[in-house]
Amino acid sequence: MNSGPMANDDVTTDAVLGGRLQLRQPRRGHRVGHDAILLAAATQGLSGEHAVELGAGVGAAGLALAWRCPGLAVALVDNDEALVALAADNARANGLADRVRAVALDVAAAAARFAEAGLTTGSADRVLMNPPFNDPQRQQASPDESRRAAHVAEPDTLAAWVAAASRLLQPGGTLTLIYRAESLADVLAALAPSFGAITVTPVHAKPAAPAIRVLVSAIAQSRAALTVQPGLILAEADGRPSRAAEAILRDAQPLSGT
Repeated sequence: MNSGPMANDDVTTDAVLGGRLQLRQPRRGHRVGHDAILLAAATQGLSGEHAVELGAGVGAAGLALAWRCPGLAVALVDNDEALVALAADNARANGLADRVRAVALDVAAAAARFAEAGLTTGSADRVLMNPPFNDPQRQQASPDESRRAAHVAEPDTLAAWVAAASRLLQPGGTLTLIYRAESLADVLAALAPSFGAITVTPVHAKPAAPAIRVLVSAIAQSRAALTVQPGLILAEADGRPSRAAEAILRDAQPLSGT
């Protein structure tokens, strides 16, 4: 884990969701992008429920979900103590600290470590996550340590994150994740032992372009069949943001169909 607070000149404050959320984040390294907001939009949430974001970073997805779903409690989990401190600051700055807390914990930590942090087995209604998904054998890793940690996956990373989600979720709880579209087969294989009712939504940069991401939700201990939803188009052929993307990224609307 990294430790110690970041100096003010190493941090920027940036608006997301059309200015509805203000996020402090490192000036260099991994920065909040569309993936986090798409993940939040694809995750359902009801008042009184408990959600856990794994690999939360500065908390963008979990905070966006909490903002959209009043009464939903969220735990933001990350192994980088500096990012966890920023996530806690962001919860306070956006008036969400009564429902959102940040926890310094490795996703691959043992169940006992999670329990010590108040995240016991079967305690979550929702888990959301954006696991590292770049293959170091196929994509060049960033020289920046934080970007490399956020993006580069070891061979067992996805399985470890899905296992952690499965342990945290109560039966019938929902896991939502975003991943590289070309690795959908790996996602389905990781989910198969413990999840069903899988729903896949492809995300396309432009019409007629191959999907670049998949948003996947799955129900713990279900054996219902897989469903593929219509794709989400981020931009029109002329480059203008699509109406559906604007609704999610600027107007804080949930993904259609969720």
